[in-house]
Amino acid sequence: SWPEVERYLENSVGVIVPIGATEQHGPSGVIGTDAICAETLAWRTGELTGAAVGPTLTVGMSENHMAFPGSITLRPSTLVAVVRDVVLSLARHGFRRVFVVNGHGGNTASLDAAIFEVYTDAPRIITGGEELRCLAVQWWDMPSALRLSAELFGDRDGDHATASEVSVASAAWPDHIKEIAIDTEVAPTSRLFGPVDFRRRYPDGRMGSHPQLASAEAGERIIDAVAEDLARAYREFVDEP
Repeated sequence: SWPEVERYLENSVGVIVPIGATEQHGPSGVIGTDAICAETLAWRTGELTGAAVGPTLTVGMSENHMAFPGSITLRPSTLVAVVRDVVLSLARHGFRRVFVVNGHGGNTASLDAAIFEVYTDAPRIITGGEELRCLAVQWWDMPSALRLSAELFGDRDGDHATASEVSVASAAWPDHIKEIAIDTEVAPTSRLFGPVDFRRRYPDGRMGSHPQLASAEAGERIIDAVAEDLARAYREFVDEP
């Protein structure tokens, strides 16, 4: 409720904002996997740190996936505008440290641009010399995510529809696990030139990945470990002079 947010801001100016995407994740991954992963990890991080967690931004920049039914994309410029407006809305209420947990690689460039848009516009909103800071982190780059990817899946985790992310989504939404036989052969990751090229190179939507290795048990291990990394990164960010 708003009174709870008001009381929270009396003691902390930090907030966690999860952002993902709504796009295909191969024949066995749910379309909302990126948003589910970001939200799940953000909420667990919030529990570990006592941080407020904002609403999940569920649609991202997914143009390369638009040849697969069900995918939804924002233009890069639209995503920049959405993130800018969300962060500046939070700033108007008193939040000054915005920690973004990103669940989709296609968002990265727009997130970087949005943060600089925020820094450009923040002086119009914030008075008194207070500094607004934003930090976007990719959960799959956390040390424990890299370690567990290698330990659990070896060189078969891949780059899209990965066993790691499908595992996290399976742990979060166990009723949505899909048991589908998948060809173990998959094309190696390469450059992409839009949605038609993506579908031609990766007909079932996977990029170098074997999501049939995914499991809810693996997802729980990843969530527990990565949330600890994210909590550490959040505390360092909020406390940094």
